[in-house]
Amino acid sequence: MIFSDKQDVRHNEWRPGVAVQRGTNQAGMRAHNERLVLSLVRRNGALSKTEIARSTGLSTQTVSVIMRQLEADRLLRREAPRRGRVGQPLVPLSLDPDGAYFIGAKVGRRSLEVVLVDFVGAIRHRMIRPHAFPKPGEIVAAIRVEVGRCAATPGIDSERIAGLGIAVPFELWNWAEEIGAPAEAMGAWRHADIRGELAALLPYPVYLQNDATAACGAELAFGAHSGLLDYIHFFVGAFVGGGLVLNGSLFTGRTGNAAALGSMPVPDGRGGTVQLIDRASLVLLERRVVEAGLPVDALYDAGADWSPFEPQLEAWIAGAARGIAHAVAAAAAIIDFEAAVIDGAMPESVRERLVARVAAELSRLDLSGIEPPALRAGTIGPSARALGGASLPLFDRYLLDQHALAPREAPAGPELV
Repeated sequence: MIFSDKQDVRHNEWRPGVAVQRGTNQAGMRAHNERLVLSLVRRNGALSKTEIARSTGLSTQTVSVIMRQLEADRLLRREAPRRGRVGQPLVPLSLDPDGAYFIGAKVGRRSLEVVLVDFVGAIRHRMIRPHAFPKPGEIVAAIRVEVGRCAATPGIDSERIAGLGIAVPFELWNWAEEIGAPAEAMGAWRHADIRGELAALLPYPVYLQNDATAACGAELAFGAHSGLLDYIHFFVGAFVGGGLVLNGSLFTGRTGNAAALGSMPVPDGRGGTVQLIDRASLVLLERRVVEAGLPVDALYDAGADWSPFEPQLEAWIAGAARGIAHAVAAAAAIIDFEAAVIDGAMPESVRERLVARVAAELSRLDLSGIEPPALRAGTIGPSARALGGASLPLFDRYLLDQHALAPREAPAGPELV
């Protein structure tokens, strides 16, 4: 299926999705049905051809042909038969971890992270390099070197690397003052085209997406919330941002900047409003820690113990939770979400405290006429943005966009295998 496609696709924008609908019947759409099967297996785990046929409306014969091809392409692998009371045992097929690999790069305000991810989302290689602030030329050079190391990772078939996805904050030049970087140096990002430069240097397709949107994509592709179809996603990094999942697909909007939650107005506690970015970003915690005369290095190590930052941490959680709670309520008034998922570059214990505090703050708001969404902790954590970058080629090459599917009641036609 995949490695016979010689197209060298280079994308600036991305709209992925996980489809669990019906097979299509239009001519030339065999790849569509293959993507549909892969999407079903990714969402639900190992499935037999009978279960897939029941879910898609395709005939068992058609599904058999598709699954045999995907197995031959090493994208699916057979699991142990499941024996029922009568009839032949069902033979489920699951994703083959070594079926394809994806490289993700997160360009952060404080660090560059590059990961190599297998077909089921396991990280096979990771590099994190801190910096005072990102410089386009250095970022391109470092990613190029690290891509070579990913391709040389023991046990990895470099021919099965499907692409590189870059997660980067949009308009980096606007954040020079907040991260203490020279305005002139950050201004270089206005005209930088790191995707284009890397696409010209590497043998793989190269993709690019906003970092917070990419983090949401990581939750959608690799997280443990597969039962959710509609949710809003907050990622609390140096600056808070968000993403939006509708009908099982990431929704990026007309300009690719949908769910710009960091820009959402929230109360400032003094009768006015500020943007959420000024209430729930980790740079605010960093300032508190610096003012207290404490070292800040551990703030950029999510595996570190953040307890030495009390009471600064408690004060930050209180303010961030109030802001996020108002953002959740405002978003829920527009779209009837199932859940709000909160993740971030922080220890799990801190994330759990933040989610609990958001729930408490949300309960204090007047939600008349609004069905408040469930609050859930994200399941990816600090590497969500890098993993989100890796998810870009995964969605583009192997999965379906739910928004592009025919409606469920569409009449069936001739099947194409």
